[in-house]
Amino acid sequence: MTVRVGVIGTGIMGADHVRTLTTSVAGVRVSAISDLDEQRAQAVAVEVPGARVLSDPLALVHDAGVDAVLVASADSTHEELVLACLEAGKPVLCEKPLAPTSDGALRIVETEVRGGRRLVSVGFMRRYDPGYVDVKAGLRDKVIGAPLMLHCVHRNGFSAPGTATSGLITGSAVHEFDVVRWLLEEEITRVTVHRPRSSSLVVGGTSDPLFVLVETTSGLLADVEVFVNAQYGYEVRCELVGEYGTLLLDEPEQVRRRSSRSRSSRVSLDWRDRFAEAYRRELQDWVSGVAAAEQRGASAWDGYAATVAATAGVAALESAGPVPVDLEKRPDLYESR
Repeated sequence: MTVRVGVIGTGIMGADHVRTLTTSVAGVRVSAISDLDEQRAQAVAVEVPGARVLSDPLALVHDAGVDAVLVASADSTHEELVLACLEAGKPVLCEKPLAPTSDGALRIVETEVRGGRRLVSVGFMRRYDPGYVDVKAGLRDKVIGAPLMLHCVHRNGFSAPGTATSGLITGSAVHEFDVVRWLLEEEITRVTVHRPRSSSLVVGGTSDPLFVLVETTSGLLADVEVFVNAQYGYEVRCELVGEYGTLLLDEPEQVRRRSSRSRSSRVSLDWRDRFAEAYRRELQDWVSGVAAAEQRGASAWDGYAATVAATAGVAALESAGPVPVDLEKRPDLYESR
């Protein structure tokens, strides 16, 4: 079957998703597009044969010509739109966060559980990145023994002036929270946040960088450096330390240039450049799952757990010590298949 997808939100992320679905994913057609800025939606739709522009996102959700929905609109709209998809019985891929608040994410989980069927996927694309997939495979194959520590780096070139310091947790470190849970297959129990000396190049009062310490159920420690004004470009790295070895995910393999008495390689400009293949694989797996009536990728429970961890991280920004991550009991619906 050809899955007819409606895309809500045509900002940077949504427009990229429309482009990837149209050019690089099999078995799919973008049939409808919606955005509060109708001109922006029209500019994206003109590149997609047969795509209709709908001014009302809820009308898109309930449209008979839409089989599944991709939500890439503002964070504040996610809960309402995902709940509408559940009401309509339609699979939905929601960009992170599933909802801006833990209570909102839990309402989505509870609604999905009442429906008795998993329809919600959350856009934690690192689960599809070839490097992260290799790290998980190495852990599964016990090539380094039992894991002990995880070191993570998350850097952006620049952030918008006046970015809220909490945004470094909810917008950036939240990816590492999901990676910790996905790699180790256990929950985060506590989050501590330290504020190193802030970069003099940061504009608008953002405390940047941050150093985040995460503890898990088994006692593993993960540290996360978040630095969103690193100037030189976008970089994500991690190293998993085991009892007799490590698994190191550095930059993807690139051509190294030698000229003018120097060696160099390209640095990614932003997340879309670094994770383009991960996004393509995520979208292909989601579309294939819709066609097979299966939920694939990060679940609503994963989205909820990441939001709770991020909420604890924001609280830890102002506290003198660790903040516990208090999750509700995991419903049977989300036990491993």
